[in-house]
Amino acid sequence: MAGAGLRAAARRWLLGGGQGGPRAASTSPSCPGCGPPGPGAHCPGTPRSAPTGGAELSAHLWARYQDMRRLVHDLLPPEVCSLLNPAAIYANNEISLRDVEVYGFDYDYTLAQYADALHPEIFSAARDILIEHYKSLLMKIDAFHYVQLGTAYRGLQPVPDEEVIDLYGGTQHIPLYQMSGFYGKGPSIKQFMDIFSLPEMALLSCVVDHFLGHGLEFDQAHLYKDVTDAIRDVHVKGLMYQWIEQDMEKYILRGDETFAVLSRLVAHGKQLFLITNSPFSFVDKGMRHMVGPDWRQLFDVVIVQADKPSFFTDRRKPFRKLDEKGSLQWDRITRLEKGKIYRQGNLFDFLRLTEWRGPRVLYFGDHLYSDLADLMLRHGWRTGAIIPELEREIRIINTEQYMHSLTWQQALTGLLERMQTYQDAESRQVLAAWMKERQELRCITKALFNAQFGSIFRTFHNPTYFSRRLVRFSDLYMASLSCLLNYRVDFTFYPRRTPLQHEAPLWMDQLCTGCMKTPFLGDMAHIR
Repeated sequence: MAGAGLRAAARRWLLGGGQGGPRAASTSPSCPGCGPPGPGAHCPGTPRSAPTGGAELSAHLWARYQDMRRLVHDLLPPEVCSLLNPAAIYANNEISLRDVEVYGFDYDYTLAQYADALHPEIFSAARDILIEHYKSLLMKIDAFHYVQLGTAYRGLQPVPDEEVIDLYGGTQHIPLYQMSGFYGKGPSIKQFMDIFSLPEMALLSCVVDHFLGHGLEFDQAHLYKDVTDAIRDVHVKGLMYQWIEQDMEKYILRGDETFAVLSRLVAHGKQLFLITNSPFSFVDKGMRHMVGPDWRQLFDVVIVQADKPSFFTDRRKPFRKLDEKGSLQWDRITRLEKGKIYRQGNLFDFLRLTEWRGPRVLYFGDHLYSDLADLMLRHGWRTGAIIPELEREIRIINTEQYMHSLTWQQALTGLLERMQTYQDAESRQVLAAWMKERQELRCITKALFNAQFGSIFRTFHNPTYFSRRLVRFSDLYMASLSCLLNYRVDFTFYPRRTPLQHEAPLWMDQLCTGCMKTPFLGDMAHIR
């Protein structure tokens, strides 16, 4: 059992100080860098017989290093890996599906999942529009507005860390006034938030690289606007809709699973609605492909071309009904009928006509700002974020390479923190070698996800800005809507208690340096 292996490894360390034989508990009230030692624990920062000479200190530090390497190896038997399920639903907030009576859905990348083959099509079409009609940086930012060094790019070329720091006045920090506003757009920074951002980021990088490579002068603001407009035109002109409609087998994924989710909810007496910015003809063809010709009978309300996010905030736009051919009608809308199609409108009329309010409603979407933020913050709905990248990232997290790399990074960080009390010349050389190894491990771990930017959820140790907004705007998040099929319709999701820095008895660096007892060590194999 994984738990037994973990307990045995910890017992060897905690009782033997990493040296093989049992040690007596420290009688010192505290020790440098560790605070009060736990009962029966021996702190590596205060050896029983403190070495005196520089060479002896250096040998002592490397001995502790080797002890910890052995401990980390023992702590990670093969069965500890592969703990995370890519098809699981992850909870930011406690939510019981038993209390949810109404389910709402976005369409693109929520009900309809698209293949990666769509991205180069959007890129190529936007590139052609840009060529016919018409010095910014791409970077990764953490939850505290700090740029992760090594992830800033001008065009296709990495920007040196020193230049990034100089750009922001001698710091990696981006001031609040420059950061994204509520919908991800600030005066000088835009946050790329969804899958549709990938072709835009790629095109922006390639165009900037072309201008720089050919010594062409350009205005950053003009270039960004032209690229954004070109991407927008791909959608406005209906090009993306045409590609998908012409080959739905190629572009639409998991259609059978979407049908299974919707029919299962209806069979359990749930009410369903659809609010999308896409036009009716496109949605109709996609839903017929995934669900069948009677797909509208599954939904109590269908709203197309809703113009989210203003749909959630603008009270002025009334609903308009569409006939069977998709033509607009002139009727004044006094109720929303099942099987009918409505265009535009606003959430306030929607709430008045349906009386669907508060935590009875769970809405799923892929864009944190356009789909989820207003619903959670202004209206108290429950929200579910669809994050397709999650599936791939979990598969990487489940690899032994990632698990061992991350665990050793945590252990090495603990060593650095506790051994910094040794400041002689030889010891500083050892600490510098550990710092270098830690940085190399960080880069290796980052590259497992993406060579340029790493994981979308973390910088080296902090959550990304995206993760921060994900936690704030979604009760649940998952790789695809099909994950719902793995749970009963009355299932309650409980978020795991994520330790704060002052309440982290299971953090691997503290465990591995033997600075506290871990009474729940056997449960570590089950922590997500």
